[in-house]
Amino acid sequence: MTAKNLVIVESPAKAKTIEKYLGRNYKVVASLGHIRDLPKSQMGVDVEHNYEPKYISIRGKGDVIKDLKKAAKKADHIFLAADPDREGEAIAWHVSHILNLDPTGKNRVVFNEITKDAVKNAFKTPRNIDMNLVDAQQARRVLDRLVGYSISPLLWKKVKKGLSAGRVQSVALKLIIDRENEIRQFTPEEYWSLDAEFKKGTSKKFAASFYGLNGKKHALPNNDEVQKVLREIDKAKPFDITNVVKKERKRFPAPPFTTSSLQQEANRKLGFAARKTMMLAQQLYEGINLGGKLGTTGLITYMRTDSTRISNVAKEETSHFIHEVYGEEYAAVKIRQGKLQEGAQDAHEAIRPTSTNRTPKSLESVLDKDQMKLYRLIWSRFVASEMTPAVIDTVQVTITQGAATFRANGSQTKFEGFTKLYVSSRDADTKDNLLPELNIGDQVTLVKTDPAQHFTQPPARFSEANLVKALEENGVGRPSTYAPTIETIKKRYYVKITAKRFEPTELGEIVNDLINEFFPDIVNIKFTANVEAELDSIETGATEWVTVIDKFYKPFEKELAHAEEGIEKVQIKDEPAGFDCDICGAPMVIKLGRFGKFYACSRFPDCRNTKAIVKEIGVLCPKCGLGQIVERKSKRNRVFYGCDRYPACDFVSWDKPVGRDCPVCGHYLIEKKSRGGRQVVCPNNDYKEVVQK
Repeated sequence: MTAKNLVIVESPAKAKTIEKYLGRNYKVVASLGHIRDLPKSQMGVDVEHNYEPKYISIRGKGDVIKDLKKAAKKADHIFLAADPDREGEAIAWHVSHILNLDPTGKNRVVFNEITKDAVKNAFKTPRNIDMNLVDAQQARRVLDRLVGYSISPLLWKKVKKGLSAGRVQSVALKLIIDRENEIRQFTPEEYWSLDAEFKKGTSKKFAASFYGLNGKKHALPNNDEVQKVLREIDKAKPFDITNVVKKERKRFPAPPFTTSSLQQEANRKLGFAARKTMMLAQQLYEGINLGGKLGTTGLITYMRTDSTRISNVAKEETSHFIHEVYGEEYAAVKIRQGKLQEGAQDAHEAIRPTSTNRTPKSLESVLDKDQMKLYRLIWSRFVASEMTPAVIDTVQVTITQGAATFRANGSQTKFEGFTKLYVSSRDADTKDNLLPELNIGDQVTLVKTDPAQHFTQPPARFSEANLVKALEENGVGRPSTYAPTIETIKKRYYVKITAKRFEPTELGEIVNDLINEFFPDIVNIKFTANVEAELDSIETGATEWVTVIDKFYKPFEKELAHAEEGIEKVQIKDEPAGFDCDICGAPMVIKLGRFGKFYACSRFPDCRNTKAIVKEIGVLCPKCGLGQIVERKSKRNRVFYGCDRYPACDFVSWDKPVGRDCPVCGHYLIEKKSRGGRQVVCPNNDYKEVVQK
C-alpha cells in the first residue's frame, strides 16, 4: 500500500522519528538540507536586474531530487516540514519549486520539538510558505554573496590565494585585532592594596580591606600612600566597629538558553567550541534512540532561537517536577516571563528539554559523553530557571581607628533556591564568607596588615564565549552564524588559538588593514548592525528585500572600484630559517601557508623540501626512546604531541608527556589541565599528582 501523504524534512534522522509518530499513511523522506543554491563558480546574482539570484541544483543532489520527484508523483498530499526558521523556510520553498507545488497551497508544517504531540498537532494546521521568511533568508544569502565574491577575489589577487572576507567574519576579525591593539598599547599602572586581619576576643580571625581616611574613600597609588596610612594606625590600640549594615539579597536564576547563551556557557563550562555545541544540539533535537516503545525521540526543542519564552505546558510540567523532587519551597510562585533582546526573533521557545521528567540520569545509557554533558547543561539551566531565587544574607562592617577606615564584607547563603541545581559559570566562584557576630560599639584587635603592590592588567583576549557575546551585544550577525563564522577565521589562519584565546596572525592583520582602509562600512560595527536590523525588517514584511540590498550595494560598488585601483600587491616576505636545506643545500626560509608558518627551501619550486615548525618539550619519546617529543598542530589548530622521528616512530598524544613513568604500572605519565591548575596523571589507572600553579 502506497502512503497517501509525503512529508519532506531535512535530515534522515528526523525522517525516521517523524514517520514513526505519523503512522503508515505517511511516508517521510529527507532532502539532506538545501537542494538548490547559488553556483560556487560565479557570483550568481544579477545586479543589473533587481539582484535576481541564479539558483541551480546543488552538485551531488541529483539522485536526491530524482527520488523526491518520484515519491511526489505517488502522493496525494505533500507536506514540507523543514526546520522552523528562515533557513528551513527557504529549503521548503526550493523543494516546492523543484516539485512544482502550488505556492499558495497549505503544505508547510512547522514544529518546535520532535515529540509525538508536537508533530501531530503541527499537521492539524499546515500553512502557506511564508515568503517574508524566504525573502529574509534570500536577502542574507545574496548580500553575503555580493560581499564575499567581490572582496575575496581581490584579496586573492593582491595578497594570496585562499583568502576570504565576509559581512560577519570581517567584523569578528576586527574585534579580535582591535582588542590585540588595546593590549599592545596598554601601559600598566601601579596601585596598592592594604588587607588586614582582625580578631574579636577569642573568635576566629576575619579579613578586611582598607577603605579610606576620615570617612572618605582613599586610593593607594603607591607605597608612599600605604606608609602614610600605616603611620595613622597604632597596632597596640583596638579598632572600633562604627557601622554594621545587614541586608538580605536575592539571586535570581538565569533564563533558559538561547542559541547565543548556550554557545557561551558550553564554551565556558564544558570547553566546547560553538561548532561542536551546535552539532551536539542538532543531534539532541533530531532525536536519540531511547529503546523500547519510545524509540528515537527528540530530547530538546529547536536550538536556533533568540527567545527565552517558555510554553505554559512546559512550565506546568516543570513546576510539578520541582514540587516532587525538591519540594514546594523550591518552585517559583511568580511566573517569570522571558525577556527579549532588541531585534530578537520570538518565533520559537527557548532551548529546553522536551520533557523535564527525562532527567540526565535517566539517559546515561543512551547518550555519549559529550551529548550527556550538553543535555545536562540544557536540562539543569531550564529547570533552575523555574525555581526560586537564592537568598543570601550580607553584612558590611566598618572598622575604624582614628582617621583610618577598613571594611569587611561577609555573606552567607540563607536559602540555596535554584543554586541547589545549577550555578552559572559567572557565579561559580561565589562562596560564603562568614564574619563573627559584630555590633556597633564592639572593639576588635588588629592581628596583621598585608600591603601588596599590583599593576593594572590589559584587557584579555577574546575567548570563543566572549567573542560570541561581543557579536551578539553589537547586533552583528545572528546566533546561528557565529559557529561557522568562527570556524572560517580559524580555517583562513586569520587567527590562532593561544591558551584558549584568539590571537590574530600576521595574515589576519594584513587582511583587516586592507578591509579597514578600502571597505570601512564592512567592518563598521554600527553600520553592520543597522544592515542586520534592516534584514530583520524583511522578515516582518516591513521592507522589500531588493530595497535593502540596493541601499547597501550602490555605495559598496564604488568602494570596490576604488579598491581595485588603490590596493597594491602585498608581499608577504619569507623569513630566514637559519639553516640549510638537507636535500639541495640552499638556505631554508619560513613561509606562511594555509595552516600557519612552515619551513621551505628557498629554491622552491625547483626544490620542494618542506618541514613543519615544531617545538621540542625536552622529553624523550616513551615509545621508541630515541626521538624527541615535539609539539605540533592539527589542521584544526589543536596542539598535539608526537615523536620527531615520524614516520619511523608513530607515537602521538593529545596530552603532554612529562618524561616520567607511573610508579604503579610503569606507563608514561601525562599532564592534564584542570580548573584548579595542572595535574600529572597516568592514563592507565587512577594515579594522580597535583602540580602547583
